[in-house]
Amino acid sequence: MSGVGQNRRGAWRAALACMVTLAVAMGLGRFAFTPMLPIMLHEGKLQLEAGGVLASLNYLGYFLGAVSCAAIGVKAKSMVRGGLAATAVLLIGMGVLHSFTSWGILRTAAGVMSAWVFVFASGWGLRRLAETNSPALAGVIYTGPGIGIAMTGLLGGALGRWGSEAGWIGLGVLAVVLVALIWRIFDDGDLPAASGSTAAPPAAAGPAASASARSDAIWLVALYGLAGFGYIITATFLPVIARQALPGSPWPDFFWPLFGLAIIPGALIGARAPVHWDNRLLLAVAYALQALGVVLSVAWPTITGFALGSLLLGMPFTAITLFAMRDARRLRGNAAAGLIGYATASYGVGQIIGPLFAAPLAQRTGSFQLPLLVAAAALALGSVLFALVWFRSRRRQAF
Repeated sequence: MSGVGQNRRGAWRAALACMVTLAVAMGLGRFAFTPMLPIMLHEGKLQLEAGGVLASLNYLGYFLGAVSCAAIGVKAKSMVRGGLAATAVLLIGMGVLHSFTSWGILRTAAGVMSAWVFVFASGWGLRRLAETNSPALAGVIYTGPGIGIAMTGLLGGALGRWGSEAGWIGLGVLAVVLVALIWRIFDDGDLPAASGSTAAPPAAAGPAASASARSDAIWLVALYGLAGFGYIITATFLPVIARQALPGSPWPDFFWPLFGLAIIPGALIGARAPVHWDNRLLLAVAYALQALGVVLSVAWPTITGFALGSLLLGMPFTAITLFAMRDARRLRGNAAAGLIGYATASYGVGQIIGPLFAAPLAQRTGSFQLPLLVAAAALALGSVLFALVWFRSRRRQAF
């Protein structure tokens, strides 16, 4: 029993450490810009279009970091620690440096670090859970981005009352504290994967099945990019959009942390979705929920509308990633790394395009209404196409 208890404690240590890791790398390092942007706009340090460029540079960094992971041979714990330390420094740098060029470099580097930490911490954490026979705790790991986003929303706005410099530096100091708390846990070792761990089955063999798997893989990569484009406009500009719709209201600063809090139950529920449920149908439902969340901010620009929209956009956020990665493993089994890389790159391209499309258009028209409707249409299209791919697969199996 002591061995079982020790394994359980080790699993929780690993899951919580990775949860905090993703909170720092994703919630703070990647998404702190969202609550800080309206403060920088108010101070006159940025124009909206320039803010869109900085956001896209961060997503470009994430894209570059994601596609470079396969070529990196450094141990996971070293990549995680290095990326976390760099994230804290880059956050503080946003408050210390004051030129647009330096901000662009810092945000690009922060994107690279967030991708590296996400990939290597996920791999380290999921392996540790397999070693301790606790795969169900994967959902705990992926609550991290939501927790980090909620922290940036609540603390960023509060710290920003003393200016954007204080906001950035304060979030950087918070990152230092959180990293110090989990630093030693990544010394738990680089053990080989447990021999009894269950591997995903490889895709079915045979010419017909192979052609079907290739087609499904192409659809997965293409449609996953629509998710990146569809959510990112709201995720980048939500406080700005809400302030435009609700001038003088104290509520706009709370919709972003609400988005983050909604991610937490979504991650836990998504991780427990039965493996026999079809991932494409799950993705279709998740895309439809996000599309509805985006539409609500346009059709019902009230406190209630923004609150419901934030919840509907946030809950499927991490679940979409989980379902997409699970479908990649369905198609490629243990050789899914390449397909996951292509899908992540497609998602990254969507994220890069979103702010570059939305910010100039919103600055010219004075409203985010049209960009948000285009984003909702992209998510709705992805939902319909995933449902059609699923339906076509069911018909093919029937015959």
